[in-house]
Amino acid sequence: MANATRIDPYLNFKFRVEINGIQTAAFSEVTLPDSTVDAVTYREGTDPNYVRQLSGLTKYGSLSLKKGLTDSLELYNWFLQVSNKGAGSAGARKNISIIMVNDENEDACRWNIINAWPTKYESGGFNASSNDVLIETLDIVIESITRVA
Repeated sequence: MANATRIDPYLNFKFRVEINGIQTAAFSEVTLPDSTVDAVTYREGTDPNYVRQLSGLTKYGSLSLKKGLTDSLELYNWFLQVSNKGAGSAGARKNISIIMVNDENEDACRWNIINAWPTKYESGGFNASSNDVLIETLDIVIESITRVA
Protein backbone atom coordinates (compact mmCIF):
# COMPACT_ATOMS: atom_id res chain seq x y z
CA MET A 1 0.00 0.00 0.00
CA ALA A 2 1.40 3.38 -1.02
CA ASN A 3 1.93 6.10 1.55
CA ALA A 4 -1.05 8.45 1.53
CA THR A 5 -0.58 12.12 2.23
CA ARG A 6 -2.33 13.11 5.39
CA ILE A 7 -4.57 16.15 5.01
CA ASP A 8 -5.22 17.89 8.31
CA PRO A 9 -8.09 20.35 8.72
CA TYR A 10 -7.23 24.03 9.03
CA LEU A 11 -6.91 25.63 12.43
CA ASN A 12 -9.48 28.37 12.98
CA PHE A 13 -7.27 31.01 14.62
CA LYS A 14 -5.37 32.22 11.53
CA PHE A 15 -7.53 34.45 9.37
CA ARG A 16 -7.94 37.97 8.10
CA VAL A 17 -10.88 40.14 7.11
CA GLU A 18 -10.96 42.52 4.16
CA ILE A 19 -13.75 45.13 4.03
CA ASN A 20 -13.97 47.47 1.02
CA GLY A 21 -13.10 50.99 2.13
CA ILE A 22 -12.25 50.09 5.74
CA GLN A 23 -8.69 49.56 6.89
CA THR A 24 -9.37 47.92 10.26
CA ALA A 25 -6.88 45.35 11.46
CA ALA A 26 -6.95 42.32 13.72
CA PHE A 27 -10.39 40.86 14.23
CA SER A 28 -10.42 38.38 17.10
CA GLU A 29 -13.51 36.46 16.02
CA VAL A 30 -15.61 35.98 12.90
CA THR A 31 -18.85 34.03 12.76
CA LEU A 32 -19.67 33.14 9.17
CA PRO A 33 -23.36 33.18 8.26
CA ASP A 34 -25.32 30.03 7.58
CA SER A 35 -27.03 29.41 4.24
CA THR A 36 -30.39 27.68 3.87
CA VAL A 37 -32.67 26.88 0.96
CA ASP A 38 -36.40 26.91 1.66
CA ALA A 39 -38.32 23.80 0.74
CA VAL A 40 -41.57 24.61 -1.07
CA THR A 41 -44.30 21.99 -1.22
CA TYR A 42 -46.22 21.63 -4.46
CA ARG A 43 -48.94 19.30 -5.68
CA GLU A 44 -50.94 19.18 -8.89
CA GLY A 45 -54.38 17.61 -8.98
CA THR A 46 -53.16 14.67 -11.04
CA ASP A 47 -50.22 13.90 -8.71
CA PRO A 48 -50.22 10.83 -6.45
CA ASN A 49 -51.34 11.34 -2.84
CA TYR A 50 -48.21 13.14 -1.72
CA VAL A 51 -46.62 16.55 -2.29
CA ARG A 52 -43.41 17.26 -4.14
CA GLN A 53 -40.62 19.27 -2.57
CA LEU A 54 -39.19 22.08 -4.70
CA SER A 55 -36.31 24.38 -3.87
CA GLY A 56 -37.32 27.90 -2.89
CA LEU A 57 -35.42 31.01 -1.91
CA THR A 58 -31.92 30.91 -0.46
CA LYS A 59 -31.51 32.76 2.84
CA TYR A 60 -28.35 33.84 4.61
CA GLY A 61 -27.79 34.43 8.30
CA SER A 62 -25.81 37.34 9.73
CA LEU A 63 -22.06 37.80 9.76
CA SER A 64 -20.57 38.73 13.13
CA LEU A 65 -17.22 40.49 13.48
CA LYS A 66 -15.48 41.04 16.83
CA LYS A 67 -12.31 42.94 17.61
CA GLY A 68 -10.61 44.72 20.44
CA LEU A 69 -11.84 48.30 20.85
CA THR A 70 -9.30 50.91 19.73
CA ASP A 71 -9.44 54.61 18.88
CA SER A 72 -10.49 53.74 15.30
CA LEU A 73 -14.06 54.80 14.48
CA GLU A 74 -14.29 53.13 11.06
CA LEU A 75 -16.68 50.33 12.03
CA TYR A 76 -18.80 52.61 14.20
CA ASN A 77 -18.98 55.25 11.45
CA TRP A 78 -20.10 52.59 8.96
CA PHE A 79 -22.90 51.62 11.36
CA LEU A 80 -23.82 55.30 11.84
CA GLN A 81 -24.00 55.84 8.08
CA VAL A 82 -26.53 53.01 7.74
CA SER A 83 -28.40 54.15 10.86
CA ASN A 84 -28.67 57.77 9.71
CA LYS A 85 -28.92 57.46 5.92
CA GLY A 86 -30.05 53.87 5.31
CA ALA A 87 -28.45 50.86 3.64
CA GLY A 88 -29.21 52.36 0.23
CA SER A 89 -26.92 55.36 0.75
CA ALA A 90 -23.75 55.58 -1.30
CA GLY A 91 -21.01 53.34 0.11
CA ALA A 92 -23.21 51.77 2.81
CA ARG A 93 -23.16 48.31 1.23
CA LYS A 94 -19.70 46.79 1.18
CA ASN A 95 -18.12 43.59 -0.04
CA ILE A 96 -16.19 41.59 2.54
CA SER A 97 -13.73 38.72 2.24
CA ILE A 98 -12.87 36.32 5.04
CA ILE A 99 -9.57 34.57 4.33
CA MET A 100 -8.34 31.49 6.21
CA VAL A 101 -4.54 31.30 6.38
CA ASN A 102 -2.69 27.96 6.46
CA ASP A 103 0.38 27.00 8.53
CA GLU A 104 2.69 28.48 5.87
CA ASN A 105 0.85 31.85 6.12
CA GLU A 106 -0.62 31.39 2.65
CA ASP A 107 -4.25 32.01 1.73
CA ALA A 108 -6.04 28.66 2.01
CA CYS A 109 -9.78 29.38 1.92
CA ARG A 110 -11.77 32.47 0.99
CA TRP A 111 -15.38 33.44 1.48
CA ASN A 112 -16.59 36.43 -0.54
CA ILE A 113 -19.56 38.26 0.93
CA ILE A 114 -21.57 40.58 -1.30
CA ASN A 115 -23.57 43.72 -0.38
CA ALA A 116 -23.11 43.63 3.38
CA TRP A 117 -24.25 46.31 5.81
CA PRO A 118 -24.29 46.52 9.61
CA THR A 119 -27.50 46.08 11.61
CA LYS A 120 -26.05 46.18 15.12
CA TYR A 121 -23.02 47.75 16.79
CA GLU A 122 -22.02 46.84 20.32
CA SER A 123 -19.02 48.19 22.20
CA GLY A 124 -19.07 45.70 25.05
CA GLY A 125 -19.31 46.34 28.75
CA PHE A 126 -17.07 47.63 31.48
CA ASN A 127 -16.01 45.68 34.56
CA ALA A 128 -13.65 47.24 37.11
CA SER A 129 -12.57 43.85 38.45
CA SER A 130 -11.58 42.43 35.05
CA ASN A 131 -8.51 42.85 32.87
CA ASP A 132 -10.18 41.54 29.69
CA VAL A 133 -9.93 43.46 26.43
CA LEU A 134 -13.00 45.53 25.59
CA ILE A 135 -14.57 43.99 22.47
CA GLU A 136 -16.61 45.78 19.82
CA THR A 137 -19.04 43.66 17.82
CA LEU A 138 -20.62 44.37 14.45
CA ASP A 139 -23.54 42.24 13.21
CA ILE A 140 -23.88 42.43 9.45
CA VAL A 141 -26.58 41.26 7.03
CA ILE A 142 -25.53 40.00 3.63
CA GLU A 143 -27.06 39.31 0.23
CA SER A 144 -24.85 36.35 -0.64
CA ILE A 145 -21.74 34.43 0.35
CA THR A 146 -19.55 32.26 -1.84
CA ARG A 147 -16.63 30.06 -0.87
CA VAL A 148 -14.15 30.43 -3.73
CA ALA A 149 -11.21 28.41 -2.45
